[in-house]
Amino acid sequence: MIIGVPKEIKNNENRVALTPAGAKELVKRGHEVYVQHTAGEGSGFSDEEYVAAGAQILPTIEETYAIAEMIMKVKEPIEPEYSLIKEDQLLFTYFHFASYEPLTKAMVESKSVCLAYETVEKSDRSLPLLIPMSEVAGRMAVQKGANYLEKPLKGRGILLGGVPGVLPAKVLILGGGIVGTQAAWMAAGLGADVTIMDVSLQRMRYLEDVMPANVNTMMSNEYNIRHMIKDADLIVGAVLIPGAKAPHLITRDMLKEMKPGTVLVDVAVDQGGCIETCKPTTHENPTFIIDDVVHYCVANMPGAVPYTSTLALTNATLPYAIQLADKGWKQACIDSDELKLGLNVIQGEIVYKAVADAFDMPYALVDKYLMD
Repeated sequence: MIIGVPKEIKNNENRVALTPAGAKELVKRGHEVYVQHTAGEGSGFSDEEYVAAGAQILPTIEETYAIAEMIMKVKEPIEPEYSLIKEDQLLFTYFHFASYEPLTKAMVESKSVCLAYETVEKSDRSLPLLIPMSEVAGRMAVQKGANYLEKPLKGRGILLGGVPGVLPAKVLILGGGIVGTQAAWMAAGLGADVTIMDVSLQRMRYLEDVMPANVNTMMSNEYNIRHMIKDADLIVGAVLIPGAKAPHLITRDMLKEMKPGTVLVDVAVDQGGCIETCKPTTHENPTFIIDDVVHYCVANMPGAVPYTSTLALTNATLPYAIQLADKGWKQACIDSDELKLGLNVIQGEIVYKAVADAFDMPYALVDKYLMD
């Protein structure tokens, strides 16, 4: 198969979809790998390293899309890329369709095959290609939140872990999944007073067992959320419904109940956000303020630590990319239920129900395309 790796063009997105080591594994299996010039530079990988691994370098994004049967990316295509995508071309990347209708319609119109990292799902309901970036984003949420609590950045002017004789900051985490767990570990390690809210008693029992003493759990419901936000200094939104839009757990009216300088970090913003007032921001302009509450809503948080993120992502995606390249997308999805669940759009039709439901668009059964 011919595999293309374009350079990411989203604002301050420095990750790349494939490391030189990953390229070498694909080349060893007889596949051709084309990498756009300087695509890996932001993550610390030079063109020379890709060439040494057996890949070929192309000067432009247009040439990379034109030659490839499978495009491997990190983030969803943005508007300048829409016209470059070919009919029947396989795109293997994060899409988060349910949060952005223009992207969904553009991919439907392109008649390409869109296999989304975020909906590849194992039999135990875990999301293997979302986990590594969720781990990075969860840890970064606290790192960034602690920073924006500083007074010069319009925060409350509170040190997350406090000091002897001064109480630490209160951190509220909405969601006890991968993002929430990683955020809790980071906040607890810095000495904060942490509360994780979730709707699953089973998950909270697990968190009670593994978390340090400065982490508490609490049932997530509107009453409890309204009670907890009054004293929280940092609130991390970490809610995920696979492939679907995140529910708004914090609404516009709740901001008035928070202390001035409270910091909100909505990690779910690329799925529509679980904080109503959050809208996607960039690393260039990461925050905005509503009702004296600081909102940090960067949709590609792991892009700020591209070396770590690229290695973590390739570790997870490469085994699936090899299956797709070796067998073709159709046979690979017939053989693997995990990959089958990653199919969101096929040749002009939406085949993932949560995406169709998000925009009240037509929906087709994926098996229609996988029949022999």
